Amino acid sequence: MKILLVNDDGIHADGLHVLAKEIEKDNEVIIVAPDDQRSACGHSITLGMPLTLKEVKINGVRSKAYSVSGTPADCVRIGVLKLCNGEGIDLIISGINRGVNLGRDILYSGTVSAAIEAGINKIPSIAVSAHINVEKINYEVAAKYAKEILKCSMENYIGSNVVLNLNVPSIEEDQIKGIKVCKSGGRLYEDRYDELDRSNDEIRYIANGVMNQTYDEDTDVYYLKNGYVTLTPLQYDLTDYKLIEKLEKIID
Repeated sequence: MKILLVNDDGIHADGLHVLAKEIEKDNEVIIVAPDDQRSACGHSITLGMPLTLKEVKINGVRSKAYSVSGTPADCVRIGVLKLCNGEGIDLIISGINRGVNLGRDILYSGTVSAAIEAGINKIPSIAVSAHINVEKINYEVAAKYAKEILKCSMENYIGSNVVLNLNVPSIEEDQIKGIKVCKSGGRLYEDRYDELDRSNDEIRYIANGVMNQTYDEDTDVYYLKNGYVTLTPLQYDLTDYKLIEKLEKIID
């Protein structure tokens, strides 16, 4: 199977390297990642300025790897349209992200956005994220689960426009209770902006999200908190179909 690996933490991120080593054991892999950290950039793409593609050697990884001076979505587009000439890629995996992508925070995630860009290009995809707990993050366990979901998804065709959002808790592998297929929940973090300093008419703030202590049951946020790997199917169609008929009547 030919797989494109991307991420939003950059070409030098440990999570990307661990995932590449695991996936390339049984697959043909090509790596295309941002040249620097691009977390929380959402689904932005680069317009009006050139993108630089550069081949990079990753220690311990045999697959070809390239950096792109752009966003995760740019990496997917360059990988699909230029490096692979628009064909031949069976699946795209984005990750392993340093930190989970749960609840509404998936809208800000460059990792998930790269996987959604794959769906836009009619290529099935998996976004993979690993939880951080007191600076502990287990990429190896996340890579194992990613490989398991990869195998299941290709044996049971899930559709080219579906994104599977996989999140793995930061606990020992034998403590994980299993995989929960579930819906996306509320926010994992509550927004906060801390003031750094002020002078004259200028104030500087820095975003500093605070962990949300309330969790709706049967959601990705709830199950990860309770020791499960979570798997949520996503799609990029944001249409509220239930409201179409009602809105038509209002407009008429």
